[in-house]
Amino acid sequence: MGLNRIDLLIIAAYLAGITLFGLRFRKRQRTMRDYFLADRNIPWWAIALSIVAAETSTLTIISIPGLAYDSNFTFLQVVMGYLVGRVIISFVLLPQYFRGELYTAYQLIERRFGPELRTVTAGLFLLTRAAAEGVRVYAVSIVVSIALGTGEVASIAIITLLTLIYTFEGGLAAVIWTDVVQTFIYVGGTLVGLVTILHLVPGGWGSVEAIAGGLHKFQVFDASVLTRWPYFNFANPYTLWAGIIGGAFLTTASHGTDQLIVQRLLAARNQRQSVLALLSSGVAVFFQFGLFLFVGVMLFAYYRVPSATFGRADRIYPTFIVSRMPHGIAGLLIAAILAAAMSNLSAALNSLASSSMVDFYLRFRSGSRPEVSDAGRLRLARLATVGWALVLFGLAVLALHRVGRVVEVGLQIASVAYGALLGVFLLGVLTKRANQRGAMVGMICGFAMELYLWGWSHVAFTWWVAIGTCATFAVGYAASVLWRDEARA
Repeated sequence: MGLNRIDLLIIAAYLAGITLFGLRFRKRQRTMRDYFLADRNIPWWAIALSIVAAETSTLTIISIPGLAYDSNFTFLQVVMGYLVGRVIISFVLLPQYFRGELYTAYQLIERRFGPELRTVTAGLFLLTRAAAEGVRVYAVSIVVSIALGTGEVASIAIITLLTLIYTFEGGLAAVIWTDVVQTFIYVGGTLVGLVTILHLVPGGWGSVEAIAGGLHKFQVFDASVLTRWPYFNFANPYTLWAGIIGGAFLTTASHGTDQLIVQRLLAARNQRQSVLALLSSGVAVFFQFGLFLFVGVMLFAYYRVPSATFGRADRIYPTFIVSRMPHGIAGLLIAAILAAAMSNLSAALNSLASSSMVDFYLRFRSGSRPEVSDAGRLRLARLATVGWALVLFGLAVLALHRVGRVVEVGLQIASVAYGALLGVFLLGVLTKRANQRGAMVGMICGFAMELYLWGWSHVAFTWWVAIGTCATFAVGYAASVLWRDEARA
């Protein structure tokens, strides 16, 4: 069927509208606090929706349906772990972040251990976040090239440029409030798509239920680990323990130590609102992933062919939208997918720029040069945003034709560093004997462990953060006891 002028008009209206909406926040940016923390004046519900949007990218919307197409609902076990991780953050890490005026998560590390470890943790965040985000930006090209027929590089460039415009001008306030709009767009668009697919499947819901039920595609729990030895199957990413334990460690790291999410939590008016935003976002994410999985099962009931027929599972949903959806609805769904892409990209740009400025540039510049004015800092913050946009564009181009199922590749890249980061943060907030040298040794060992798991083992990626965290914590604590330097309060 393809897209027609109505679809293209809807897509163009969305891209222009969201860019102009984001530009409205330019006048509010006078200081670096305004630019990176939105003056800590964002209501909890907006932060909650922004967190949901920040962890929902194009790869989520197109790859989770592909995952359900090939398997079932067992990915929801990981999402249950996401809820557990949010509770841990609320009690363990958030109280520490609201002690004082922090711009980044890694300032907490300096306060507890020292400047050298802050440099290492912030640097690790920049490297791994940029790499993971490059894969996510690449996922945009899959959708845009299918929908509009543009080349993959041109598709990446268009979305990167439009997102950069409002992120450059409006800072975190523009990021959060455009996230709110974009969340409603992509969730609403997915609901419309779900109803449309249901009407297109011959036999409707009864047919979907018969086909999917017979193949156990609605199965949520893989409880085989409870009845078979060994009880921990480290090779399967979607067992009950891998989901609950692995998902909890992954979210505690991603939402508690990654500047991408911590920056939003720091923008809340107080700690109570930050906790409320974090927990409510978990409920929304559970609903959202269930929605995307339902889309995949319904697509399977419609096509009933192997995913290899489409080249890769990630192409099934966008191909269906372009070739089978009625005109108007197809344009709305493509706009919804682009909304998720732009919200995630804007979050990455702002968080990478904030860590670059606060954790590196201002620290290393202040010792020998005059103090930079608020206007100068704001100008440099915007230049850092442009610089990271260019980096992510380059990484996305490199990712072309080099990755498999994008949602898992994105999670794998992030997971490689998360264990080492979380282990250091837990050493800082849960122990008093840990010191900087010991934590540094633990972090190196934990990161090396995760690199081994990634490159040379058959352990599923859902376990990497848990294993890396435990290795970092154990080695870091033992090394601290051996060196016995005076630990910071």
